[in-house]
Amino acid sequence: MTAPDFVDIAINDLSTAQRVVVTVVSMAVLVAAILFSRRESTRRESRSSTVVAAVGALAVVIAATVVVVVAWDAEAIAWAAIASFQVQATMLVRAFLTVMFLVGVYAGTGVIHRAVSRFVKRTEGVSEHQAEITYRIIQISVYVIALVVVLNLWGIKLGGLLIGAGFAGIVLGMAARQTLGAVIAGLVLMFSRPFEIGDWVKIGDKDGIVTDITIVNTRLQTFDGEYVMLPNDLVGSDEVVNRSRKGRLRIHVEVGIDYTADVDEAMDLAKEAMNDVDDILTVPRPQVVLKEFGDSAVVLDLRFWIDKPSARRMWRAQTAVISAVKSAFDEAGVKIPFPQREVSGRAETGGFRVQEQPTVEAAEPEEADQPGSPVRQDENVAADEELDEAEDADEGDETDG
Repeated sequence: MTAPDFVDIAINDLSTAQRVVVTVVSMAVLVAAILFSRRESTRRESRSSTVVAAVGALAVVIAATVVVVVAWDAEAIAWAAIASFQVQATMLVRAFLTVMFLVGVYAGTGVIHRAVSRFVKRTEGVSEHQAEITYRIIQISVYVIALVVVLNLWGIKLGGLLIGAGFAGIVLGMAARQTLGAVIAGLVLMFSRPFEIGDWVKIGDKDGIVTDITIVNTRLQTFDGEYVMLPNDLVGSDEVVNRSRKGRLRIHVEVGIDYTADVDEAMDLAKEAMNDVDDILTVPRPQVVLKEFGDSAVVLDLRFWIDKPSARRMWRAQTAVISAVKSAFDEAGVKIPFPQREVSGRAETGGFRVQEQPTVEAAEPEEADQPGSPVRQDENVAADEELDEAEDADEGDETDG
């Protein structure tokens, strides 16, 4: 097969420089078409637009290839190269149908994604994360069905593949049972929804904000700035406390008052102090209840609520309540005792006997005998002076003789 006669005449009249120019222009158009298709697919973020852009780019590639081949009068060489592959027409048809079918499946999954998104927007009680998981499951199912159809199109028997896949599944299941357990637990968590992204939760001894929920693990950001990754099987088997699900949280603060204090007055003072704090809710109202008899005090339990729970709001409200109650108790003279104990002896044993300390007068004679005492030092000084006088007298006698 060759180009038409008028094309051959036009091509034969081209010089080498003109052929080079045609080739460069064709390549430039090809590159521009590819860049344009990539930009459009990125800007529109739609599978159908991506497919259209890819088909358009492929058409430009084919057109540019044909132009270059014709410009250099290489039709015979091109057809000879194609004929050397000895490709049958049925195989070409199968390949074309396979490509078009896979393209249609790819575009169809995009339509399914948009349909799931619209369903989530119209339905309450279904989170975006659950919708994403549902879409992924549907997408994998569609891809598996598409693979089966393609294999049947090419005449590949599935019996042997299924048997091999069964044995491979058994081996993988035994080797990765912990990972499979985490995956199953992740599916349960995603549909049972004990927490969502952004919730303040406590899982075991880990306390923080949920940042991500995947099919295998759950990620938390603690209030110390640490990121903790917990396997979903551990999350599913441990106690989960969600502190922000209801939109408000009750906080407890304990304070002790002296046993001699007026309990009713202390409770009224604490309640009035909490009513003046702006960081807590007035409805439900703050409460003060007697909790227990402590070792050194009667313990009061201060209960109050905050909205939109977070660690920052909790600590700020707790600090404000403690400061207000402490100031109110100080002004009213209500004592907050520190831990103390009373020690007493049994009456039948005579109780405790405290040994009297020795008096200062009794200690003075003993101190006088000590080498370093002041009295001893004075005696030593007097003795030295007498000795010096005696030596001076002896020296005078010797001089007179």
